[in-house]
Amino acid sequence: QLQLVQSGGGLVQPGGSLRLSCVASGVSWDYVVIGWFRQAPGKAREGVSYSNSDGRTYSRDFVKDRFTISRDNANNTVYLQMNALKPEDTAVYYCAAYIGVGILRLSAQDYEYWAQGTQVTVSS
Repeated sequence: QLQLVQSGGGLVQPGGSLRLSCVASGVSWDYVVIGWFRQAPGKAREGVSYSNSDGRTYSRDFVKDRFTISRDNANNTVYLQMNALKPEDTAVYYCAAYIGVGILRLSAQDYEYWAQGTQVTVSS
């Protein structure tokens, strides 16, 4: 059974940075695909950045120049480095995963395992 534990988040001023971490355990890391999603109050959950099991990554256009997703295979961890944060980035951020290979899936419906979520608030 795949388990995810995420950490990071908090309150930051506009233009600031935060890093989220997501540690996976319970299954072979080689086949774990990680996605970062977020949900703001009153809005639908949306995908932000993804790390495929083959190491390739993908980020949505609205964060591509500001957020960086990286994968630490030695520690079964994926990081989301968030720079130049904006008030509209305020949301609960979730790490999620599925086990597989091949084409990266972007829909939250394809992610079977979810971490507890963490609040990111960007405000002056």
